[in-house]
Amino acid sequence: MNIRPIRNEADHAWALSEIGRYFDHEPEEGTPEADRFDVLATLIEAYERQHWPMESGTMTPVEALKEFMALTGKSQSDLANLLGYRSRASEILLGKRELTVDMMNMLVREWKMPADLLIGTGASSGKAA
Repeated sequence: MNIRPIRNEADHAWALSEIGRYFDHEPEEGTPEADRFDVLATLIEAYERQHWPMESGTMTPVEALKEFMALTGKSQSDLANLLGYRSRASEILLGKRELTVDMMNMLVREWKMPADLLIGTGASSGKAA
């Protein structure tokens, strides 16, 4: 399966790059590739919770982005450079525009932002599963 523990940032970056390929080509359930995806996701989630203990589920994706930027020293200019447009970065940080899936993927891939902070944050309905 070629999976190893995530003990540091280099291991984390490796795991993110490994799992990233599954976003474009989702593995079929029940296959060894699907099992590998699940194991990688679990390892990444555990590492990110330990190293970035933000409360997911209580923030919107934009609030999570702002918090992550503050914790990592990123600026609005850094976000503009990543997205390619100053106006788009401004609109997102002001809450006038939502993050797209492509933007979220860029944040995870380029800034190593924990995906669980962007996906499903603030979407808790309070219903029991």
